[in-house]
Amino acid sequence: MKQNSKTKIIGKKVILVPYKKIHVEKYHRWMQNEELLELTASEPLTLEQEYEMQISWLEDEDKCTFIVLDKSILDHTGDEIASMIGDVNLYLNNDGCDKEAEIEVMIADIKHRSMGKGKESLLFMLRYDRRKYIFSRN
Repeated sequence: MKQNSKTKIIGKKVILVPYKKIHVEKYHRWMQNEELLELTASEPLTLEQEYEMQISWLEDEDKCTFIVLDKSILDHTGDEIASMIGDVNLYLNNDGCDKEAEIEVMIADIKHRSMGKGKESLLFMLRYDRRKYIFSRN
């Protein structure tokens, strides 16, 4: 979604950044994992298809996605790709009702699960959704 294309949300454990071209290769590697495909109800894509999906997410007004970065890794290394641990998404999927949405969070990197990072990401997305997304649509 273009509306969040320059947004960065900083928390205690995570930083949420827009899904950009630089994230696609690592994201694509995650999505080759059979368990993640099953848990996210996703189909495997080619790398080219993944780049196309990144562009479509940027342009689709009914979807909003952020890449979840581990704040401590980013603070220590300054490397956004190395600090990627997952994503959080919002979908408006009820035609005619801008006040209902589906939200999901994926912590792809197993060693970062069960540490509150998914929860913090989800809470930030809910807050962002309410303030910046659903209620600002006409």
